[in-house]
Parts: sequence; structure tokens; C-alpha cells
Amino acid sequence: MARKFFGTDGIRGRTNEGAMTAATVMKVGQAAGTHFLRGGHRHRVVIGKDTRLSGYMMESALVAGFTSVGMDVIMTGPLPTPAIALLTREMRADLGVMISASHNPFEDNGIKLFGPDGYKLSDEAEAAIELLIEQEPLLVQPERIGRARRIDDASGRYIHAVKQSVASDIRFDGLKVVVDCANGAAYQVAPSAIWELGAEVIAMGTEPNGTNINDGVGSTALDAIKARVVDEGADIGIALDGDADRLIVIDEKGQAVDGDQIMGLIATRLNDRGDLKGGGVVATVMSNLGLERYLKDKGLTLERTKVGDRYVLERMKEGGFNVGGEQSGHMILTDFGTTGDGTVAALRVLASVVRSGKPASELLHVFDPVPQLLKNVRYSGGKPLEAESVKSVIAEAEKELEGSGRLVIRPSGTEPVIRVMAEGDDAAQVERVVDRICDAVRDAV
Repeated sequence: MARKFFGTDGIRGRTNEGAMTAATVMKVGQAAGTHFLRGGHRHRVVIGKDTRLSGYMMESALVAGFTSVGMDVIMTGPLPTPAIALLTREMRADLGVMISASHNPFEDNGIKLFGPDGYKLSDEAEAAIELLIEQEPLLVQPERIGRARRIDDASGRYIHAVKQSVASDIRFDGLKVVVDCANGAAYQVAPSAIWELGAEVIAMGTEPNGTNINDGVGSTALDAIKARVVDEGADIGIALDGDADRLIVIDEKGQAVDGDQIMGLIATRLNDRGDLKGGGVVATVMSNLGLERYLKDKGLTLERTKVGDRYVLERMKEGGFNVGGEQSGHMILTDFGTTGDGTVAALRVLASVVRSGKPASELLHVFDPVPQLLKNVRYSGGKPLEAESVKSVIAEAEKELEGSGRLVIRPSGTEPVIRVMAEGDDAAQVERVVDRICDAVRDAV
């Protein structure tokens, strides 16, 4: 069944349009609340948000929706997505909601849902909620309307939890760390957690005003933190996105380290200690072929899923893996949480720097990536990937890359864009292949 509301990571769109109007968001609350009303106990939902101006509107709409179907609401204020997953489980809530559009600009917003176990919902659960959104809600009698309250200790709970991901004998004393919070959800908790473990913290992207989230800062806008790390003579930089579920690291030379290298480092160090589970790593089809070859040389596997950290996590659960993620920086370490957590991943990297005594540039260069190129083709309608002309060009490209590279072509789950990615040992060949396919898609639309 085609999805009308949910994409690869919850519901997302431009505020006051489509699914992101207050009226529709209230219906989402009613539908999700109804879906999780099971048993005779008093039901509760935890709601967190990032720092977008529209977060207030979305929060109020969700509160109205949930309370109208009989759910009590606990509001945390701005917190990272993984904090909401954690609190949902710890507070024995029936449902958790994060209001965020992650790395998107402030004009967008979104809704991510977590079940009582702290994991993102399955496709089946989202499909059931979609059906309920378009039905008349089952409103409760006045005496059964839910109550709403804010809690003040949510940040402290989360900071305490993430610090437990580092061994008790590890301190970051002597490390100078630039922490870029993207003017987003982690603007208080991430610098605090790293500082409390002993580091000298230089914080940036920590002055949210409602409209500056991800604006020139954070994991998708790295120029500012690269310059800051070099200017400050810092040992390392930590760049989070708007809801702090992804991480990009900057070494002391100002070079970016993506999720593939971070996964390679964490998996290797766990494997050396006998703590890596599942015999390898789970990543998406977008992860670099160099990571796959590196792990293979170590006797480890790289299992690939379709794009979306929820699909990575599903495979991790099925296969008993404890390290997974995406090249874009989602790091899922199931020993410490139920979803991607940029702050936890950052603490693990910092701990590795301390234990190794090596500079970040040396430690975090785990493998040599093969040339990889990704281009996007925007379209206004239709299904360009079903055009025979496009299929023919793709088939030719796959044959050309056979044995020396890979080709990944997919529609975006959040916007009308076709993503064309190729990688291989010959950079010129990769560029030719991508350009040919992009031209074919443009011709088709």
C-alpha cells in the first residue's frame, strides 16, 4: 500500500502545508493514541521536540490529539531524538513522539514515533496509524480526557544515561573538543555530557532562536566547525544534526570523518575486545565499498539494507548485531540505546582517542574509501525510474561496473528527488556512469 503520510523516517514536510498543518498533526496524535490504547491502565505518551519555531504549534496540536482520545502527555521540551526513545522506555510510556525534521531547514518539521520498547515503529504499525488518521477519531468522555504536564529532569536523565556508555575509568581530561549542536535539540545536553567527562569544550551552534537550526552549522554544514577546530587548535570536533541522532567527526586537521569511518573504528575496537556481536556491521546500500572491503579483510561482514536507520536497526535486531548505521552519520549502538545517538557515538570516539593516544586524523582514518559520487535529480511528477529509456541506461551502467564497483539508484523517501550513486576504483568511470543516468532521468521527466 502506498504511504500517504509516513516516509523513511516518520512524517515530514513543510510546516503549514500537507501533513504538517496543526489540524493534520492533531489527527496524527488521535490516531497514534488510539492505536496504542491497549489494556485498562492509564496510558501516557512522552513528547519531545527540537528547537524549530513550529515545534510549539506541533506540540500543542499533538497534546490536543492525544488527550482527546484519553492519553496523558508528558512534555520534555527540546531534547535529542534518542533521549525521547530512552525516556519512553524508562517512564513506561505507551508511546514516544519526537517533533523534528532532523537535518532539514527550519521551515520543515516532522514527527517520529517510538513504541513502548523505545524502538521506531514497524511498517505495519505505521500503516495501521495511517488508516486511523483518515477515520473519525474515537473521542473519550469528558471525565476520561488525558492530562498534560511538563517535566524538568529530562535533560539530566539523558546526560546521566549517555555518560554510562563510557567505561568508568575513562576521562577526557586534556582533550580540547569543539561541539557543534546545529542550534538544535542537543544544544544543552551534548556539551554538558562531554564537559562533565573532563574535556575542555568549545561549544558552537548552541544559540537556537527558532529559525537558525541547521543554518550554516551542524553535521550538514561543516565549514564552520572545520575552521573552528583548526583555529582553536582543538584535538577533535563533534558535529551533530538538528535532532542529534547523527554524528560527523572533524579531525585536528579540519578534515571530516563520515559515518562509514566511524562505524569501522567502533566495530574494530569492539572486535579486538571480543565485544562485537553479529560478526560484523549493518549499514545501508549507500555505505562505501571501501568499508565492506576493510571489514572483509578483518573477517567481518557488512550487511546492507535499504536507506533509513529504522531498516538498519531491524536487521540488527534480527541478526543480533550491536553496531550499525549510515554513512550520513546515524550511529546505532544497541548496547547503549534503541535508535541512532550522535552523542553516544561521539563519546565512544572520544574514548577511543583517549585509549589509543593517537591523533584523531590517524585513528579515524580506518580505510581508504573508493571513489563515490552521488547526484540528485529533482522531478515534478511521474515515475521516471520506470521509463524504458532509463532502465536501459541503468542496465548498461551496471554491466560496466560489474566486478569493480556498485550502482545505487533510488527515489528519496522525503522529497521528489531521484538519488543516483555510483562507486568504483576508477573515479572517471564513476562520474561518467552517474552523469549518463542523471541525463536519462532528466530526459524521462
